This record gives sequence, C-alpha cells and structure tokens, in this order.
Amino acid sequence: MSVQITNGALVCEEKVELIGDITIGARTLIHPSVKIIAEAGPIIIGENNLIEEQTIIINRFKEGDDESKMKVMIIGDNNVFEVGTYSEALKVGDNNIFECKSKIGREVTISNGCIIGAMCSLDTNEILQDNTIITGNQRRIANEKPQSQLSQLDFLSKLLTNFQKFKKTNVK
Repeated sequence: MSVQITNGALVCEEKVELIGDITIGARTLIHPSVKIIAEAGPIIIGENNLIEEQTIIINRFKEGDDESKMKVMIIGDNNVFEVGTYSEALKVGDNNIFECKSKIGREVTISNGCIIGAMCSLDTNEILQDNTIITGNQRRIANEKPQSQLSQLDFLSKLLTNFQKFKKTNVK
C-alpha cells in the first residue's frame, strides 16, 4: 500500500489521513483535515482537483461485497470537493463541483460538468448525465459545463504555501 503524490500536487500535512493505495495527480490541492481511504481498492485522483477541509473520499466495501474483488475509484480532472463533502462514488468525471456537505453514495456515477448542491445527498444507483445540476430536491441539465476553478486553485496554492507544511512529492 502506497501513496503516490505526483510532482506539482500540494498535500497539506496537518490532519490529513491518506490510507491505502492512492495516486494524487499534478496540481491537485488537498487542504488540512481531509481523509482519503482506499480500503476496497486503489483511489486514483486526476489533475487540478481541489479537495477542501473535512472532505472524506472513501473506497470501501459495502455489506455483502466479495472482499477478494478490489474496485478502483477514479476521480477525473478539475473537480472541486468543497468543505465537508463525503464521496464514495467509484467514478467521477471531469469539471464537477461538490458543494459544502454534499454526500455521494457508492452506486452513483458522476459524469462531467455536474454540480451537486450544498447538503444534497445522492445514494441511488444512477449515472448522472453531463452538466446535471442538483439543488435541494430538484435537478436540471445546464447548457454548458461549470466555469473553471483553476484561478481559485492557483490562488489557494500560492496562499497555502505561506501557512502550511506539505507532504513531499514522490512521483515525477
């Protein structure tokens, strides 16, 4: 079991739990007090992701699963996991925003350009269509993907390097 932090990724040391086989892509920023747990198989996190405080990303076995069959969790590029997000989704595409305290179950597949609103919970067996927006008990399809969060990622990366210690990268 190993944690691979790609060159350019920033992973805060403070209260960050990384357990199991985890790969963190370039320019991904992981804030303090984040838990990423790869119990039921590896977790691969793409590039340019922002994972904020108190977020929990866990690849775990559900009751009745054959524990000899590992499942890979793949999180694409340019996603934002805001404060307190909880995600067990095995497949997350690109350019998604998970607002504060949203909760995503294991059977949900998040495609591309989706926004899951604050405090929303999804625990159904479904594949979200590209550009789905869920707020409260409503959902709709947007005409275009959400705006890029790269400027926020750049700003936070520069700011946090003044106040935080980071884990060393170990993959070029």
